[in-house]
Amino acid sequence: MKVTEHYAQAERPLFSYEIIPPKRGSSVADVLAVVDDLAPYDPPFIDVTSHGAEVTYEEQSDGTVQKRTTRKRPGTLGLCAAIQYRFGIDAVPHILCRGFTQEETEDALIELNYLGIHNLLAVRGDETGKRADTRADRTVNEYASDLVAQISDMNEGRYLADLLDAAPTDFCVGVGGYPETHVDSPNASWDIEHLKQKVEAGADYVVSQMFFDNRHFLDWAKRCREAGIGVPIVPGLKILTSKRQLSLLPRSFYTEIPEALADEAMAAPDGQVADVGVAWAREQAEELLEAGVPGIHFYIMSTARHVVRVAEPLRDLVG
Repeated sequence: MKVTEHYAQAERPLFSYEIIPPKRGSSVADVLAVVDDLAPYDPPFIDVTSHGAEVTYEEQSDGTVQKRTTRKRPGTLGLCAAIQYRFGIDAVPHILCRGFTQEETEDALIELNYLGIHNLLAVRGDETGKRADTRADRTVNEYASDLVAQISDMNEGRYLADLLDAAPTDFCVGVGGYPETHVDSPNASWDIEHLKQKVEAGADYVVSQMFFDNRHFLDWAKRCREAGIGVPIVPGLKILTSKRQLSLLPRSFYTEIPEALADEAMAAPDGQVADVGVAWAREQAEELLEAGVPGIHFYIMSTARHVVRVAEPLRDLVG
């Protein structure tokens, strides 16, 4: 079922989750165990992140510098297939612009279509230092709106090559939104206009970047509606679980951590920081549900231990 169909048919707000593939050389069993922990809470879909190749430079003993290109977390497509067919939960792989050509993207989309995976999240991706292998006959998607347009073309049966009687795909496309403004945007209005361009290119729903102050999301969602963005807008929440995240999350995701949360987390013993984060996320979620959001998307990374402490009482709250 498509993500938008889940929201349209839901009789109560939905709780979805986002996980990451295992590192290269690691077993998929640990990740599938996370899905197993989430399954009793009836997630309509689970997102699986994707990571492009990363370039590093290593100094050698002879003084030279060697360039290495690595894929740290391969296996998004395979993990999505395992989730969808082992657990019966719709999987949403992330499809990236950066690090991939349009030709590579088309190949991946064809594979997903063959697998019966028809939900995607189209994102630009983090800067990794690795550029796509482009030649005169190969092209790239510079922005997420370009990627959405490519997927929309395939949904209309238009492929990169002019194929006779090409079968259209049937992808439901999500995109990211930024309540606190994307780092590359000069202002919030400019950022919302670019989000609108992604929707006009064919995006079916929006999932927000994590935030810890609901005022940011509610004001941003209101401005999105005023700008003419009519697709579902879903808030994304992250549970603070360590003191290290007080500096890591703002630096990595450009999100502000409210003073009250930061003070309480710093004052807590190391083993109780997650309790503070769980209580904060629960209050955030309850307020958002009262505001009428269609669901909540939890960024959980590699463990379900903390999120179930938020999701279980919320299930009782929404009936």
